[in-house]
Amino acid sequence: MTDAGATEIPIGSGDDVVRVRQAVREAAGAAKLSLVDQTKIVTAASELARNTLIYGGGGHARVERVDSGLGRAGIRILFADEGPGIPDLDLALTDGWTSGNGLGLGLSGARRLVDEFSLDSAPGAGTRITVVKWGR
Repeated sequence: MTDAGATEIPIGSGDDVVRVRQAVREAAGAAKLSLVDQTKIVTAASELARNTLIYGGGGHARVERVDSGLGRAGIRILFADEGPGIPDLDLALTDGWTSGNGLGLGLSGARRLVDEFSLDSAPGAGTRITVVKWGR
């Protein structure tokens, strides 16, 4: 995969979550993702940016266009924080489970909306989530 430029966005407020959504929408359009796939990646990014803010205490997102090398363009987004981490990844990815007041669909829902999902977290070590959505 090749990196076709990246945008780094700090996440420290609700306004930053909106900025992440805007950057993802622009990148998805530039990668010529369908409107349905644009909506999916923007929705996933919104959920993950919100989690970075609320549960991770803030962090950053890195949005970049990627190329599969086989003619498919896509969007890769990394969310990283230095928060408390996730003690039980399997539980956190279970539909309906929540550590807060939400619906418990953030991580599992985001995972279903993207083509690739990687989560790295441990108690006291923060969290890194990378998602990719490929054009069809």
